[in-house]
Parts: sequence; C-alpha cells; structure tokens
Amino acid sequence: MARSVRQSKIIEIINKQEIETQDELVDALKSAGFDVTQATISRDIKELGLFKIAGKSKKYRYAFVDNEDRNFNSKANEIYKSVVLSIANILNQVVVKTIRGTTLAVAGVVDRLAITSILGIVTGDDTILIITDSEENAKQVKMRLEDLLNN
Repeated sequence: MARSVRQSKIIEIINKQEIETQDELVDALKSAGFDVTQATISRDIKELGLFKIAGKSKKYRYAFVDNEDRNFNSKANEIYKSVVLSIANILNQVVVKTIRGTTLAVAGVVDRLAITSILGIVTGDDTILIITDSEENAKQVKMRLEDLLNN
C-alpha cells in the first residue's frame, strides 16, 4: 500500500490506542492489513514528526500534534509548494489555483493554519475559494499563503 495511506493509518492508530514501541506499532499495522517492517515504521515516525508523551496505561506513547502557531510539518509544506499555482484576492475573497485534483490537500493546509478571519472554504477540482470577514483580512490571508510558498 502507498506510504501516505500507511502514514494516515499510523496517525489513526496512535490516536485510538496507546502505542509505546515501534514493535507495537508494527503489530497494530499488521493487524490492520499492512505488511511493514520496523525500519519502515522508523522512517514513518521520523517523517510524521511523531514524539512520545506520558501515557495513561503505559509509561509513554507515540503522539502526533500540530505544533504551536499551527505550523505544519515539512512534508505538508513541500506538497503545498509543489501544487499551488497562483493566489489572488478579490474584495473579501482569496482564490487559490492549484494543480488539478489537489485542492483538498491545500484546503487542509489552510484549515490547519486556523486563521480566525476565514469564514469558509469552497473547493473545486483546481480552484479554492476562501471567504474572509473583510477585504483587509483577505489581503492578510493572501500574504500568509504566499509566505508559505516562499519559506
């Protein structure tokens, strides 16, 4: 199965149960139908930015948390940079053009930024419409999204 599917399952597993070791994670994934090795899981843990926190029933457990300031991991940033084609604002709206079929991923990145002035996001196949509460805030959202492209 694809790496992204496996990594999504890892996040799902660690959010539902306390996983303390890579071996436990390998076993949980195998139970879910994934044929994985410890080395693969080790790479996935690094790519996902998982870390250990105190557990309730176990000493420690793996966790995945979107960090302070709603920064997203380098993988999401890389995807965002590679699929966004243009960003424009009109009145209180921001229009983001993307490579066809990638709008949901980009909208997810925008959602994780948790910008309070965004009232809603509508996605098409290659266009995202972001509606803000004012023209000034639309300009700010556009600048924030452009900053993501340039950093």
